[in-house]
Amino acid sequence: MTVLPTYFTRHSPRSGRASSLVLLACSSLVLLGALVALLSRGPSLGGADAKVQELSMYCAAGMRKPLEIVADAYHREYGVRILLQYGGSNTLLSQMEVSRTGDLYLAADNFYLELARQKGLVKEALPLAKMKAVVGVQRGNPKQIHSLEDLLRDNVRVVLANPDQAAIGRVTRGALQKTGDWSALRERVRKKGVFKPTVGEVANDIKLGSIDAGILWDAVALQYPDIETINIPQLAEGVANISVGILSDSQHPTAALHFARYLAARDQGLKTFAALGYQPVEGDVWKEVPQLVFFAGSVNRRALEPILQRFAEREGVEINTVYNGCGILTAQMRTLFQEEHAASNFPDSYMACDRYYLETVKDLFQDTHDVSNVPIRLVVASGNPKQIKSLQDLIRPGVRVALGQPDQCTIGVLSRRLLESAGIYDQVFEHNVVTQTATSSLLVPAITTGSADVALVYASDALAEGDRLEAIPIDSPLALAVQPFGIARSSVNKHLMRRLLRAIAQSREQFEAAGFQWELSSEDLSELE
Repeated sequence: MTVLPTYFTRHSPRSGRASSLVLLACSSLVLLGALVALLSRGPSLGGADAKVQELSMYCAAGMRKPLEIVADAYHREYGVRILLQYGGSNTLLSQMEVSRTGDLYLAADNFYLELARQKGLVKEALPLAKMKAVVGVQRGNPKQIHSLEDLLRDNVRVVLANPDQAAIGRVTRGALQKTGDWSALRERVRKKGVFKPTVGEVANDIKLGSIDAGILWDAVALQYPDIETINIPQLAEGVANISVGILSDSQHPTAALHFARYLAARDQGLKTFAALGYQPVEGDVWKEVPQLVFFAGSVNRRALEPILQRFAEREGVEINTVYNGCGILTAQMRTLFQEEHAASNFPDSYMACDRYYLETVKDLFQDTHDVSNVPIRLVVASGNPKQIKSLQDLIRPGVRVALGQPDQCTIGVLSRRLLESAGIYDQVFEHNVVTQTATSSLLVPAITTGSADVALVYASDALAEGDRLEAIPIDSPLALAVQPFGIARSSVNKHLMRRLLRAIAQSREQFEAAGFQWELSSEDLSELE
């Protein structure tokens, strides 16, 4: 089935180019382009980022091996070299803050990435994997270390990573402070061992036998055949979540995001993380230029359009946006969901005009968040010729009413609910309704063209014609629509869509300028990675 939407917008990193015209104008170059692509392949990016030859990345020492493998594969495939600078997560963060240069930051724990975001150093973050803290000893465990108490024995030399430099040190300190064991182990290390700046140095000391035991990441230990690990209960909460961040100061953010998506893809970089013992997240499926499908109720269009355009350009993706009445959109979703070969047309996300219509397809969506709300108003021509004051005036003889169609759009459902609560729905519908529209956007023209005297309209839809219209408040708690955003359970681009929601969340002023009131909270933002 091919869906033919009422409103369809394609947001592409190649903004302003009509695909069909480009194909016609450039047909003579297609063969040459194909030959060039075989000889020299680069990321599918627009603008200046198309010529990027290298990116610089601050990388936590514990991520060295997977990053070298993935960066080498990416260089072979796309011709872009990733320059890796290693160090402890906090040390790298300090360097980034001073230099204000670079493109990507891979911390060994999200604590540092969130700190970088708070400092304005990181813009986007893509989750990668998890790892946990364990005790590492030489193969064969010659000192027979099996517990935390064994680390405190006089004949055991212990090394730890510095909590103020490396993520493993900070996580170890946090876990052992909760169990009351940190002070004793810290003093033991100070007297008989040493603090190291990175987890790699802890692992190397164990491997060389210069110390008997240390605490390191399980995935790092697996990269050393001469090291075996011991799980102790005191480190049960010593878990790190690993993400890669795009630096706010990057001169090539689209190219950086291209590599980050490759690194975080379930069928590319995350395969390497899994093979090396990390616990990867369920990443997105790799596409050079992801083709996203976004269904949105018509009321959202004015606020969403520029946000989607900016997002598509920065991420290097294309967003096929379908705007329509939510009744029509949800009917299309049900049809697409039931068709075997329609997955590519099913939306990756859906932003409804009101919770009502997201609720009707809630089994198909997850990660739902209320973004905004908008009041419903009685909208009349400037001067209010029929002197409409309240809902009760809609049943007066000779008053022509325009409503949304309840089976096709949210404004129709909410208008019916409002009129039913006032006890006048049947009377209005039987005697006064002169038109019913399939989308909210068609109600205002009914007033401006003079085909109706009054319409129940979203306040945001009336803004564009403010000098020709008057909007009359309705004294009812039901005169409000709340716009939720949901991500499709079937989407293979869930992390991309979470970044889109974060981009929407950072656009409060734009929504308010378009007539919406804000709903999304800071707690919602913390859940988006």
